[in-house]
Amino acid sequence: MIRGIFILERMINLDRALAKMIDHTLLKPEAKEEEIIKLAEEAKNFLFASVCINPTWVKTAYDVLKETSDVKVCTVIGFPLGATEPEVKGLETTNAVANGATEVDMVINIGALKDKKHELVLKDIKAVVEAAKGKALVKVIIETSLLTDEEKVKACELSVQAGADYVKTSTGFSTGGATVEDIQLMRKTVGPAIGVKASGGVRDRETVEAMIKAGATRIGTSSGVAIVQGKVGVSSY
Repeated sequence: MIRGIFILERMINLDRALAKMIDHTLLKPEAKEEEIIKLAEEAKNFLFASVCINPTWVKTAYDVLKETSDVKVCTVIGFPLGATEPEVKGLETTNAVANGATEVDMVINIGALKDKKHELVLKDIKAVVEAAKGKALVKVIIETSLLTDEEKVKACELSVQAGADYVKTSTGFSTGGATVEDIQLMRKTVGPAIGVKASGGVRDRETVEAMIKAGATRIGTSSGVAIVQGKVGVSSY
């Protein structure tokens, strides 16, 4: 009996630790207010790291979570294409922070990176970092499925140079999501100083554990509840 209680407590502690690494996500364009409220309530119940929602829903999520300091409000910037001007991304960040966001996941200018316009990509990331400084963590989505390994490394290096807090694999709306190989490459590139977020296609505990083992420190998924309950989610976002 005592052994059974010990195993149960160990499982509960594992679930709590896992939940603290999950950004509970709903970024579908058709999401309704009631779904955002439900997402935020689930985040409170399971003590996820954050809810990650589109900018239009930041205030709604903040209102649900404002009495729960353990769960952050995360939103996306330049999402999902990354093809807006740095100044626009900066303004979008300022607006999101004013509405209650304390984490922002911004999409880089992917075309500029592939054109080797590295100064533009750096300016792009810095615009968000400067707008969020002292107010919100910045995660940089590099959209790994569209990049070569060389481009992934460069995107990570630019993110570090710009002062970002995390690099992140994917939007979940492109041609692919997170892979163990990409997480390993990103972690190797950025070193231990900043976070690495795996997102896109993460639907079960086995995948989460593989990503963490590879170097991920945050997981973006819409399947958070299923994952901490040992089940398989139906979609990445």
